[in-house]
Amino acid sequence: MPRTKVIRVQIEGGKASTAPPLGPALADAGLNVSEVVDKINELTKQYQGLTLEVKIIVDLDTKAYRIELGLPTTTSLLLKFAGASEPSGDPAHKKVGNLKFEDVVRVAILKKPELNAKSLKAAVKCILGSARSIGLTVDGKDPKEVAKEVDQGVYDEVLKKFEEEWSKAYSGVSL
Repeated sequence: MPRTKVIRVQIEGGKASTAPPLGPALADAGLNVSEVVDKINELTKQYQGLTLEVKIIVDLDTKAYRIELGLPTTTSLLLKFAGASEPSGDPAHKKVGNLKFEDVVRVAILKKPELNAKSLKAAVKCILGSARSIGLTVDGKDPKEVAKEVDQGVYDEVLKKFEEEWSKAYSGVSL
């Protein structure tokens, strides 16, 4: 059975560094510190401004490793984009913020590894449901109404602009 070590750190997206605690922990495991830090930054750059938990699982015998990301919650991403501090306790009657449709798409792309959506359109509809449940509007409208418009093709041109980014987004596969 391989001997493994798990290194856990909290970092801001795209800003891992060789400074403690990460650098010394990687060095103790016998890894190339700057190579691992570069890979972490590459994987997390789209999460700039957000704190992520990063796990590096190291095989101490072969020095092979994989990186796993703990993503921010959908709620925290939506609130950040809406500039709201907390979800509504009564989302049907009290709205706490408004999102642009493009922000909903960005959240869907960021959450891709955790969504069971096969397409960007399906992912966006999931995120719209979350936005509705915490008291956010999208372009001034109820997210349920926006989801119907997504089904009707109203946002197809906007979605098309993000298709490539969706297809390249980190899909939860360990490196």
